[in-house]
Amino acid sequence: MPYLAGHLPASPVKVFFDGGARPNPGRIEVAVVARGTVHFFDDLGEGCSSDAEWLALQCALQVAQALGVPAFDLLGDSRNIIAQASGAAACRTPAARAHLARFTAAAASVPPRRLRWLPRHQNLAGIALDRRNNS
Repeated sequence: MPYLAGHLPASPVKVFFDGGARPNPGRIEVAVVARGTVHFFDDLGEGCSSDAEWLALQCALQVAQALGVPAFDLLGDSRNIIAQASGAAACRTPAARAHLARFTAAAASVPPRRLRWLPRHQNLAGIALDRRNNS
């Protein structure tokens, strides 16, 4: 197919997410980065680091869906949450199963193109959380 200006397939938007609990367990904080904009979520209650990562994934989904783009990828640095949310690993606790059910229901109407793990040093949301907490 020849190239036609203005007819390139749209690249998926990358939406980075990260969550933390301070202390662990403790207050949950989340960062999501989409299109160069950082979104912080602080009023998410208390829990452990896994709860924080699940909530970060859910916040990333909400931000991505609000963008109204045709395709998006959700990128995070928690192998466990990415594996569970994508179906590659089982959710072994009731809390993880509840998080997965909420994520699956929210993603049903506008799902991500894919979920992808990336190293912490490449996660723009994790970098944003670190900078905020260390400034």
